Amino acid sequence: MDRERFQNLIPALLLTVALLGFILHQVGWLQPIENVLLRLSAPLQEGLSTAANRLGDLTQAARDLRNLRRRNEELEAQNARLLLENIRLKEIEHETVLLRELLNFALDNPTLEVQGARVVGRVIGREPDNLQRYITLDVGREAGIERNMPVVTERGLVGRIDAVGDRWSRVLLIIDPSSAVNALTQSTRASGLIQGLPDGSLEMRKIPQGDTVSVGDTVFTSGLGGNLPRQILIGQITGVERKDYELYQTARVRPTVDFDHLEMVLVVVGFEPIEPTAEETVPDEQ
Repeated sequence: MDRERFQNLIPALLLTVALLGFILHQVGWLQPIENVLLRLSAPLQEGLSTAANRLGDLTQAARDLRNLRRRNEELEAQNARLLLENIRLKEIEHETVLLRELLNFALDNPTLEVQGARVVGRVIGREPDNLQRYITLDVGREAGIERNMPVVTERGLVGRIDAVGDRWSRVLLIIDPSSAVNALTQSTRASGLIQGLPDGSLEMRKIPQGDTVSVGDTVFTSGLGGNLPRQILIGQITGVERKDYELYQTARVRPTVDFDHLEMVLVVVGFEPIEPTAEETVPDEQ
């Protein structure tokens, strides 16, 4: 019974102590004790405050690190997108330059009736055998491509269509040893036959001894035989070999077309070639 009574008195005692403390604080009697307690608790409060500040700093640092990581990931993703876009734009720019050059060739050669008469084809394959020099285009019979049609770029003659499928065609390059093109020098009008050599260069053969051939002169298609249009650029003479006891002289020719870096070409579909002569006929592959 006494224990229950004591428990009932505890709230009243606490209230009395609180009121007494409040009164003593108001009159200033507790000030010395409070000063002592403040001095004693100051290091603890300072330590707690420092620890709290450090904990806050660590929390903020962790939050900043997460934000930085997320931002870095976003920037890396953005950089990857920009890199891909830059590559795409460069390819578009490169293709635009090629198309503009091909268009300029068409405009500069109105005699070829180029309006709506050419097909732009991409090089999609090469023959692995160095003795056979072909390129494969991604256009064929469905695009109006036929055998023996001339193939050109803005830099000159590439070759002639050798074989055709529905959606592909193969071009025999003029640097192939089996190719033969009637040609004419620009300055002296010397005539001859352009043929490819095993090393990928060109040679102008069967030039009459009476014709003058000069190093540096430009060589064009002559149109003789009706197999190719006239005045398509072939190359430039780099050397002449002449022997008095032979009927013909020979000249080395550097082609103007860069055959190692062909990407886009024009097929002259408006030109109807005459079937090659026996001298120029190339047997079909079995």
